[in-house]
Amino acid sequence: MKVTVKVPATTANIGSGFDCLGLALPIYNEITVEETVMPGSGVEINIIQEVETYDTLSIPKDENNIVYKAIELLYNFVGQTASDMKITIKTDIPVTRGLGSSAAVIVGGLVAANELLGRPADEAVLLSIASEVEGHPDNVAPALLGGFCLASLEDDGSVSYSKIEWPEDWKLTVLIPDYELDTKIARSVLPEAISIQDAAFNVRKCAMLIDSVYRKDSEAMKKCLTDKLHQPYRERLIKGFAELKELLANKDDILGCVISGAGPTILVISKNNGFEKVESEVKQVFNDLNVACDIRTFDIENEGTTVI
Repeated sequence: MKVTVKVPATTANIGSGFDCLGLALPIYNEITVEETVMPGSGVEINIIQEVETYDTLSIPKDENNIVYKAIELLYNFVGQTASDMKITIKTDIPVTRGLGSSAAVIVGGLVAANELLGRPADEAVLLSIASEVEGHPDNVAPALLGGFCLASLEDDGSVSYSKIEWPEDWKLTVLIPDYELDTKIARSVLPEAISIQDAAFNVRKCAMLIDSVYRKDSEAMKKCLTDKLHQPYRERLIKGFAELKELLANKDDILGCVISGAGPTILVISKNNGFEKVESEVKQVFNDLNVACDIRTFDIENEGTTVI
């Protein structure tokens, strides 16, 4: 028996929502989990790319793969030992670009394995296991649930989460550069401690951001995407981010420009086709920096992970 699921990409942090806010995007990975009938065949991991866009050689193809590690935890949760299996990952989400590629495969593997087991785990359990493997819940929540999600990893390992309706006329544009940024490097530049003033700043902005989405208030949203926890430290690692922030700061119908996850992808939120009006200027910024960039604009993905 085998199960295939489709999982969306995600963009996390959304400015002031460091490690707690995330959005699902209509770029997808498909994960197939199949229990093998031959005992002792072990674990087989296959990765398929329709277009060879990035290097997958460094991704483990055995029991050390994060997908299998997540599945093992699920089997342990239901009191079973993970069987020999074949896992196939058909991927369109770029790795190490700040688009939740690891969260997508973790969630996909868990949902597929949960189907094979007869759905013993509910979404709360799946989120808890996925967050344990991923390290934080901001990507795994929208990958599983779709839409705009708030998520908090609690001390007992559970995840508190909520989904808020995203305004239909707010478009998402991702600027995906042709270079990678390892999440460990992006994390390493963050300070070990911050001032109470910076912490209070982000609490205010994050609260206002959530309220702006809930009320669908675009003018308020423009004031909420600034941040003092991660973007000031990471922006030097991301070519063009400072230039784009300045370029888009006062453009009509542009709500904000933020780092997607840990980067290097940049997320622009706009309305009324606002990004189309400035796309040529944005492209020029990357041309001046001699950086190739894939630009995609779309609506939010509301459905989350689905079984095919």
